[in-house]
Amino acid sequence: MSIDYQTLKNWQFPVLQHTYDADDSMRYALAVGLGAAATGEDAQRDGALRFVYEAQLQALPSMAVILAHPGLWMGAPQAGVDLLKVVHGEQRLRLHRPLPASGSVVGRSRVKAVIDKGRDKGALLIVERELHDAAGELLATVEQTSFCRGDGGFSDAHTPVDTASAPMPPVPARAPDLLCDLPTRPEAALLYRLSSDRNPLHADPQTALRAGFPRPILHGLATYGIACHALLRSCCDYDASRLCALATRFSAPVYPGETLRTEIWRDGRHLQFQMRALERDVIVLANGTAEMTDATPSNFSTETP
Repeated sequence: MSIDYQTLKNWQFPVLQHTYDADDSMRYALAVGLGAAATGEDAQRDGALRFVYEAQLQALPSMAVILAHPGLWMGAPQAGVDLLKVVHGEQRLRLHRPLPASGSVVGRSRVKAVIDKGRDKGALLIVERELHDAAGELLATVEQTSFCRGDGGFSDAHTPVDTASAPMPPVPARAPDLLCDLPTRPEAALLYRLSSDRNPLHADPQTALRAGFPRPILHGLATYGIACHALLRSCCDYDASRLCALATRFSAPVYPGETLRTEIWRDGRHLQFQMRALERDVIVLANGTAEMTDATPSNFSTETP
């Protein structure tokens, strides 16, 4: 069964309520490496302890991307998507106010765009999710682009032409202003799956081999969380309320245990970044953009990154 544009564009997602507590926030932070930066002198100098210890606990901003997630809905037969050939292409997040360390959110998802790149080039599927708190206030807007490698060529004369979000700019040609090296733990994917995606690709060696990888890979959204960690550490003094937007393109897989270098360019409140797996000298996150604010939480921007 191939993609049917109208079926996907009008997909009805359930409204999801996701309640999380302090343990969930700390578990997520530990999975993306905050624990290593919250020990000894680092805890006093950087303030990373506030993400993994309940006293004055903060939630890592990137945790918003896993809350009220609709799951592997593309695996439904009526979607017409070859799930085995789907890869995570891009991830965007706009925080309209800081994410509470615990609480309950309501997620409403919609298919924003279905784009045919051609029979030999696949398709793009863009899903937008809004997260509201218990009082109905908008907390975050999350946008995920999936690259459906086996599903191009579905368009006909009657298929509307959707447009993608504005492209993420390439990083500047000059040397980066800041570098942040963060090691990943060998068991990082096993830790991260306790907070989110239980896909065996990230745990079972045989599944990884069948997918073409020599061993289990780290979740893309875990790499995204590590980028958030690096930006908070390098640019925000570990103050979660200062980061209000984060977007990037996934360009290569990460293997647990690798050291990830985030290369950062600053232009006032606007940041650009890319991430490199040092052991292989491979760019794993490309065209990254982020935005900081010195304003009060109520003045967070509502623009899409």
